[in-house]
Amino acid sequence: MTQVPKLSRRSRWAIPAGALVVTGGILAGTLISSAQAAPGLPARTAAQLLAEVAESTPPPLTGTVVETASFGLPALPATGNPTSLSSLLTGSHTIRVWYASPGHFRLAAPQSLSESDVIRDGRTAWLWQSTLNKVTKFTLPANAPEKSVPQQPLTPQQAAKQVLAAVGPTTTVRVDSNVTVAGQAAYALVLAPKDARSLIGQVQIDVDGSNGVPLRLQVFARGASSPAFQVGYTDIHFVKPAAADLSFSPPPGATVTQVNLSDHSGGAKDHAKPDVTTIGSGWLTVLELPSTALTPNAPGAGGPSAGDSTAVLRTLLAAATPVHGTWGSGRLLRTSLVSVLMTDQGSTFLGAVQPSVLYAAAAAHPH
Repeated sequence: MTQVPKLSRRSRWAIPAGALVVTGGILAGTLISSAQAAPGLPARTAAQLLAEVAESTPPPLTGTVVETASFGLPALPATGNPTSLSSLLTGSHTIRVWYASPGHFRLAAPQSLSESDVIRDGRTAWLWQSTLNKVTKFTLPANAPEKSVPQQPLTPQQAAKQVLAAVGPTTTVRVDSNVTVAGQAAYALVLAPKDARSLIGQVQIDVDGSNGVPLRLQVFARGASSPAFQVGYTDIHFVKPAAADLSFSPPPGATVTQVNLSDHSGGAKDHAKPDVTTIGSGWLTVLELPSTALTPNAPGAGGPSAGDSTAVLRTLLAAATPVHGTWGSGRLLRTSLVSVLMTDQGSTFLGAVQPSVLYAAAAAHPH
């Protein structure tokens, strides 16, 4: 009997370029708009833009990011929980950004009558969930990188760096006409996988013409003219945030949990260890979920939204098609950009690839 997987938040954000689009909400392209006229900018080659994005460090800024997606998924059960899998897969998501430096920033995800915030102040990071009236205080290792902050939402800069990891001989790169994003003139850097087994047709990264900061990332399914996934600024100001926007104190009555990620020499590394197995590379990357992710009640698989996620995944499973091959049997769910294979042996493989790539991965990694 096919088991329902519990896809953790870390799994959803850890997905590399090939499967970046597993998360998101319904497409709202008008929220992330660009002007019709191409703004004038000094000429840049694709190689120059690639290097600029890879090496760029965002200057201080404040802004609003909107993340949207359209995958052709079946109707999912509403949960009312902003951190649930259903919420991440349905609806448009807005993030407010206050960024002073890699060690000092705040990201807020407002919801109806609630808000979830991630704040980093040097070696201290806070996760505030107003719906649960819960605060988690993290003590980070010395010189911890920006990405070490747990449960951090996806920004255009982070998305761009994930996609650039796939650039190589398997990718064609070009520069399209300039665009305007959030009032800023930007270069349009376009990456396209050469292998037809990738469901991704192209990825466009719009790079600010003044400082090389990615302002928007759009992912297009093969043959599509509209993006199936995008994350980008709708408003941005390159100014240093006010000190009050970067400070945080637990509100009265909140439950505070402390997590020290520097308790032992391997603490940070163990915490950041991906809970998925990566098969392949680049655009043909396939992820295999760990055994603990296959049973909602397994140790480490639970959480505040475990029940919500189970209901969502059962809905997705019901929409999947029975399949079989030399690798065994199971069910296949395919959208415009993601294929998911759930085997009767309890393994789950997913990626932005043709089903044949998942079948090969399942055959090479039997359980």
